[in-house]
Amino acid sequence: MQRPDVIQIDKVSKKFTVHKDKSLKERIVNASRSREHAEEYWALKEVGFTVAAGESIGLAGANGSGKSTLLKVIGGILTPNGGEVRTRGRVAALLELGAGFHPDLTGRENIYLNASVLGLTEEEIDKQFDSIVEFSGIADFIDTQVKFYSSGMYVRLAFSVAVHSDPDILLVDEVLAVGDEPFQRKCMEKIREFQNEGRSIILVSHSAEQIIDVCDRAVVLSQGRIIAIGEVRDAMSRLHQSYEKQIRQDIDDAEAKIEILDGAHERLCSITNVEVAEGLIQQADGLKVLISGDTIDVAVDVVVSSPLEGYGILLDIETLKDESIFGMSSRRLQLKLPPIEHTGRITVRLPHLDLGEGDYSFNVAVTNAAGVEMDRKRHCALMTVRSDGMTSGYVKAFPEVLVGPVPA
Repeated sequence: MQRPDVIQIDKVSKKFTVHKDKSLKERIVNASRSREHAEEYWALKEVGFTVAAGESIGLAGANGSGKSTLLKVIGGILTPNGGEVRTRGRVAALLELGAGFHPDLTGRENIYLNASVLGLTEEEIDKQFDSIVEFSGIADFIDTQVKFYSSGMYVRLAFSVAVHSDPDILLVDEVLAVGDEPFQRKCMEKIREFQNEGRSIILVSHSAEQIIDVCDRAVVLSQGRIIAIGEVRDAMSRLHQSYEKQIRQDIDDAEAKIEILDGAHERLCSITNVEVAEGLIQQADGLKVLISGDTIDVAVDVVVSSPLEGYGILLDIETLKDESIFGMSSRRLQLKLPPIEHTGRITVRLPHLDLGEGDYSFNVAVTNAAGVEMDRKRHCALMTVRSDGMTSGYVKAFPEVLVGPVPA
């Protein structure tokens, strides 16, 4: 049975006016020609998708992509310049830190203020009050003005009020990252409880793992437009691949600055390009993936200033959190590589690579005859891995389960 839509976002656009004036004096001087000193910035450009009852959607994207703006439009805090948002049921929004709280009121007073804004009557708040305070874990400070609260206390109280307002739709921004680990776990348990009850959730997060763990689908934004929407792993992989070019450019720029600071010198060997040359399959949506267990070729292109002999190649595979998954060295493998005269391509073949589902990056380095690195590239290529989903984790295995008598 098809679930009804509780949120319909139809070609929503939102613009802001950015003033170039840097001071109050400049604004007064330029008041008669303010249009010349203002720019229109479109935070959202014809964004559209629907959310079904009981569905959890993750919003992802780089800073400034429009995630928080979209969440505010859905929550009715901002009015779009174009398009329409239709919602069904009570909406509770947990947005930027302290939103909806008055700093001069106590925690107790802010519970009544915030809960009433979310649609609860005073009688309903009275019934929920003890539960709200208990969940927040800040009973000792409930009669303290919230302007003296830490950022974690803000989040605790705001989340507790939001989830006790009995929402049909819960909007959660990145604020959960502020809380400590036990409270984050408590929040995730509450979100899963909501999911089991058939409530809808939109979660904004920079954590791919959190979105994959919590959400049914993901929407990826870039410069106010949707660049990917669908299954969470594929959508997050598209996001990571969109980051790859910028990451590589940042690394190249940083290395260029280091060379300038070190003085002009010519490297004996420079890595000019790293790519997965063979083994990836391009899906219909353009995403390139490795099917776990397949073979890949990692190509490392180099330029040398003089004929290079006795060198070695190092290759590491890491998660996007810089956790090492695999490493190899041609020296440890006792491989003697042929000399390179001017330019060359060193190919590392990894047969039957049984990695678990996820996104991984490569680090490579070329060493001289003494084992000293001549050049290194970090996060120089990105690889997305897909498997049959029968096991989880960074390693794809084929477990067998045997049952027998207990040994005597």
